[in-house]
Amino acid sequence: MEISDKAISRLPYAEEGQYRVLDTELKGFAVVIGRRKKTFAAQGAFWRDGVREFAARKKIGEFGDITSREARAKAKDILAAIAKGQRPGENAPIRKGAVTLRLAWERYRDVHMIRKARSEGTIENYRDHMERLFDDWLDKPLARLGRQPNLVAERHDKITKENGPYIANGAMRSLRAVYNHARKANTDLPSANPTLAVDWNPEERRNTGMGAADLFGWFEELRVFENLIRREFHLLLLLSGSRPTALKQAELGHLDLRARILHIPRPKGGNERAFDIPLSRAMIRCIVRAIRVGRMLYPDQADSWIFPADSGSGHIEEHKEDRTELSKWGNDLRQSYRTIAQSANISKLDIHLLMNHSVPGVNEGYITRDKLLKNHLRQLQERISSVVLGHASKSHSKQPYHWFETAKIQTPIGRMNTRPLLQNAA
Repeated sequence: MEISDKAISRLPYAEEGQYRVLDTELKGFAVVIGRRKKTFAAQGAFWRDGVREFAARKKIGEFGDITSREARAKAKDILAAIAKGQRPGENAPIRKGAVTLRLAWERYRDVHMIRKARSEGTIENYRDHMERLFDDWLDKPLARLGRQPNLVAERHDKITKENGPYIANGAMRSLRAVYNHARKANTDLPSANPTLAVDWNPEERRNTGMGAADLFGWFEELRVFENLIRREFHLLLLLSGSRPTALKQAELGHLDLRARILHIPRPKGGNERAFDIPLSRAMIRCIVRAIRVGRMLYPDQADSWIFPADSGSGHIEEHKEDRTELSKWGNDLRQSYRTIAQSANISKLDIHLLMNHSVPGVNEGYITRDKLLKNHLRQLQERISSVVLGHASKSHSKQPYHWFETAKIQTPIGRMNTRPLLQNAA
């Protein structure tokens, strides 16, 4: 009905609880009738970030203390404030969209990733997800995703269809991390991470590693590889089980031939995961050959990098090969190292230490890796290298010498003796 003083005076009090009478002229203006009081109120839908959160109600005053005309005027002001996104009782309007996905991503990048020295590859991976796959969301409120998780589920489906299931899952993991980090400083964000709505794609571990019996054919492919620096790079990947990015960025300053270690200052996980790779004799020969060839082919770049190249960075940037020429490379060789180490009766814990994996268990966490490096881990590294090259030698039994077992190498420039470097290493 149309609320007026005369109409309200005729309304009976509620026998139990209360009931509400809405005004026909001003939507949201009402009078609530209880057992003893008649109270004016204003009520409107409270929207934020495009989502209806709740029905906001504000008491205006009691009938008798205030007239219906005065109550109607106050109701107009309250309803206008609610329409602007102001909670009843608050003096200032809510900052709609104060935290955008762009701001959350940039803070996560600068504070969490760069400050903690995460690798460039990891940062670039996140940047690709945020700035390419979520480009149209960057300047929208992050809270909208929290309140409309169906948008995130739909985007996951879209990326799966257009880019593949693994990329879709990876993008959602990046979004999950950025959202969780943003909520630490913005507690008004919905507590439930919107990626909870995602129906994750199944992922299978890529079993592309080689066993000892497969090394024969692989070494035949590697033996005729034309690029000598890349040949040594792939061999060292197999002998060390390292991640490709870590070896591509290996500097001469990271190499200590006397101590027989290669320091990896920024592996996956950042500076705090820095570690030393113990070098077997075969690994040292491999590195020395790469250095010698690099000095002949790329003298400027070879002053800094173990695996120099004519690239913007000065080192090998792309390690992928044509599989018709080299069937296994990159993480295939890391898996191969893990498989061959197991066949060489290396314990699971020692393999974790050699490959710089996180050590499982509380007791194992007390192990000091550096104390095992010079003797124990290096002996195990020698054993793995012996198994690898032992099988490789079978493919070259008719050759006068094996390029991977000697300090001499054949290059288009000529035959070079690397014995002085090996003597220094000894």
